[in-house]
Amino acid sequence: MKLATGIALLPEDVACAFYGHCFVEPGTRSGGLPAWNEHDVEDGLEAELLDVWCRRAEEIDDRVPPSDEEGTRGPAGHAASRLLLSRWVRERLNSLTEARFFQPVSERMLIGELKQVRRYLDEPPVWQAARAAVAAEIGADTRVVVAHSLGSVVAYEALCENLDWPVTDLVTVGSPLGLPVIHRRLSPLPVEGRGAWPGGVVRWTNVADPGDIVALVAALAPRFVAGPGAGVDDRTITNGVRMHDFERYLTAPKTATAVATGLRAPNA
Repeated sequence: MKLATGIALLPEDVACAFYGHCFVEPGTRSGGLPAWNEHDVEDGLEAELLDVWCRRAEEIDDRVPPSDEEGTRGPAGHAASRLLLSRWVRERLNSLTEARFFQPVSERMLIGELKQVRRYLDEPPVWQAARAAVAAEIGADTRVVVAHSLGSVVAYEALCENLDWPVTDLVTVGSPLGLPVIHRRLSPLPVEGRGAWPGGVVRWTNVADPGDIVALVAALAPRFVAGPGAGVDDRTITNGVRMHDFERYLTAPKTATAVATGLRAPNA
């Protein structure tokens, strides 16, 4: 693999931390998703995240119909009644199926994403296993960690609890770390609204597409304390119709230069 900056990386120079198995129940197969529908979206984090995605889709996509007056009560306003919450969820699922962002995603996959985020943040066995998967790929010569989507939350929290890791550069792409519904649940917990700096990292670069609903809060610098040298370096790119696509993020020049900076640094 060759970065846009001209740096060539051999296969043995790159490792991928896989944590998808952490969400599979013991004794079950991972081949298919359950037949989830509006009745399966749980009150709390799942409903909050669905509401955030839907409201953002309404703002940036003219194909998404605006919520009706009843829907503006939000998930908390319907939590007292399971039937009302299910109707509220159905309205949002119907809206999001019209959004360009979610066009390739089935309703089951969308609900699965909500549950994956909730399980990682709320279930200790899940987040412990996910962070362990990251730790297993960190070696004595690991300098740069590139993390996408929920993986950026996993990597961030793993770095925060492993201050002795040799990682000098964190590059987050399409990250939901700034979303209030996620930010306030981070480990360690934010203090006075600002998250901790990730361990021994020297440079943290965050790359986001303004149309990426997952990276709704594109600027992370105001939401995290500054590191040894400076705060988060927020960079904006355009991924076209594939706003959240990891390959688009990974091949963007702004991502490549951030990775190259870490590889070329004197302590690398």
